[in-house]
Order: sequence, then structure tokens, then C-alpha cells
Amino acid sequence: MKKTNSLHAAAGLARKLLPALVAAAAFGTAMEAHAADAVVLYTADGLENLYKDVLPAFEKKEGVKVNIVTAGSGEVVNRATIEKDQPKADVLVTLPPFIQQADQSGLLQAYQSANYKNVPTIAKAPDGAWATFVNNYFSFAINPDVTKNQPKTFADLLHPDFSGKIAYSNPATAGDGMAVIILTSSLMGEDKAFDYLKKLEQSAKFHTKGTGYLDVLLSRNEIAVANGDLQMDLDDAANGGLSLKPVFLAAAPGGQPTTFQLPYAIALIKNGPNQAEGKKLIDYLMSTEVQSKVPDIFGIPGRSDVPLAGKNGEVVKQAITGVKLIPVDWNQVMAKKADWTARWKNDVIGSSGKQIEVVKPK
Repeated sequence: MKKTNSLHAAAGLARKLLPALVAAAAFGTAMEAHAADAVVLYTADGLENLYKDVLPAFEKKEGVKVNIVTAGSGEVVNRATIEKDQPKADVLVTLPPFIQQADQSGLLQAYQSANYKNVPTIAKAPDGAWATFVNNYFSFAINPDVTKNQPKTFADLLHPDFSGKIAYSNPATAGDGMAVIILTSSLMGEDKAFDYLKKLEQSAKFHTKGTGYLDVLLSRNEIAVANGDLQMDLDDAANGGLSLKPVFLAAAPGGQPTTFQLPYAIALIKNGPNQAEGKKLIDYLMSTEVQSKVPDIFGIPGRSDVPLAGKNGEVVKQAITGVKLIPVDWNQVMAKKADWTARWKNDVIGSSGKQIEVVKPK
């Protein structure tokens, strides 16, 4: 990492370490929150800068505190599942397929926010159980200061130069981790995808419980390639002072880089302790006021009537220029999810003893 960025890098490191270091404390706070004085948000990591920017105004207007519990997208759903009979949270923000999992598990309460009106039909549940909050794209990432030969294809990641220098998040606990299986299966077919992941595992250092920690490890040159998502990686590079660059891979040499949309979705948790304020928080986060600030953190507004504008919006547009977007059938992913997770643990990780739930850089 460049010395001139040391202070920003420290801030970025602190931001990424914070969820891991205080998750238990925040979880305890969430458990103790009373309906009269707090609303509890369980959220996947990556949107910290947006929350920091917009939530103080909500807290001031409503006179309530927003207690945030940040973790991997699968982990926040797992927590909500454990608490299903006595919910501790009011609002959930997570990635597919975990938002669909939460819906199918009966964790969500249908809520037709007036601000869902301009969310495209394909990007929300028909009954209002969830809606796209911040649109995004799955990506990989490198440290451009040390990885001079940028990988262009999935086969490039098998090169000896990357031996012991690759990490990606656990598909069981992170939406970005499951996205690795989704994309490789879409491009290669399921069996060939798992054959590829077994080969890739020979170069993998470990796997993390959430995806956000990987950006710090990339910037410190502890790994060379990681999975991620475009919004989080661009935000960490620009606002966190981390040395990293998002990249998209092609299935074969000369092919077109390919990815798919991987949005943050928002939902109301059924029987949450403060549903009235939970609904108000959803309305606020989906308002034109907040949605217009989404491009500031390199996200794409979930509402179609709010443009992807500003200099950071242009950076996002440039990043995906020439990248092929493929559709994902999330119902099919949900049908496959359990089998894919078991197959990854059995066939890819096997008896290697490799770490699969690293929770903070060491």
C-alpha cells in the first residue's frame, strides 16, 4: 500500500474490521433494544458509508436510534432464522439468494412501501416481501500495485503465480461466495464448475465468512485475487484508501468478460420489535433523497426513476462497459443452493482442514 494512503488505508481497515470486532456487542445491543427507542437493522456488509451518510437524518427526524448489525449476507439471515420465534431485528438488507431464502422461510412480512412503486417488477417480490435497495454486480478483485498481469479468464487463476494467493468467501455464509458457484456453473455447467473449483482450491489460501474482509487482505498483499462485488470494491478503493481494482473474467481466452446483477435487497422482518419504525426506515432508505446518494458509494439506485449520475456513477458505467450481463433464475438457485453448499464443502474443501470461516484479517 502506498504511504500517501496510509491514513485512508487505516480508516478502511478500521471500517472493515469493525463488523468482525463488534458484531457480538452489536448483536447484544440489538437484543436489548426496546421498541420505543430503537430500530434494528441486520445488513450485509458493503454499505457502511451509505448508512453513515444517511441514517443520522432519519434518527434525528424520528427520534430513534438505528442499531446496525453487519455480517455476511448469509449470516444475517441465519441470525434472523435462529431468532424467528422471538425476532430481535426489524429490517433486513441482504443479497440473493439469501433474501429469497428468508422469504421462503417465513422470516419476512409483506410491506408494500409507496417507494417500491418505481422499483422494476423483476427486482422485487410481487407481494412486497422484498425489493432491490441498491443494485450491484458480482466481480473479482486484485491489488493493482502488486498484480501486474491482470487475470482475464477463469483459467488464468490456475496459473502458478497465484498459488496460495487466492481467497473467496464461503458460499454458505456470503452471497458473494455463492455467486462464485452461480457464475462458474452458468458459464461451465455444474459438474465442470465444481471440477474447476477443486483445481482452484489448490491455490486458495482460505475462505472467509463474509466478503468485506477480503478487500483489506488484498490491499495488504496477503492474497492476490478475491471475489467481491463492484460497489463494495470501488467504494473501498476510493473512500477506504485500499489498493484494489475490480475485474471481470471471461470463460475462455478472447471471450467477453461476464457477470450478473447481485443486488442488495431490503425487507421488513415479521414480528420485529419495532415494526412501525422499521416501515419508516424502509420508506426512508427507498426515498428519492437516499436513492440519489447511492451512486456516491458506487451503487446503482434500486429505483428506476433515480438516475445513476455524478462522477461515481460514471465510474460504474465505465467499469461495466464491454461486460456481458447474464440473467440468473433465483428460483433455480434456491432449488440448488443446499446441494451446491454441501458439494462445495465435501468435494472442494473435503478433508483439507482449510479455514472456511475466517472472520477478520490476522
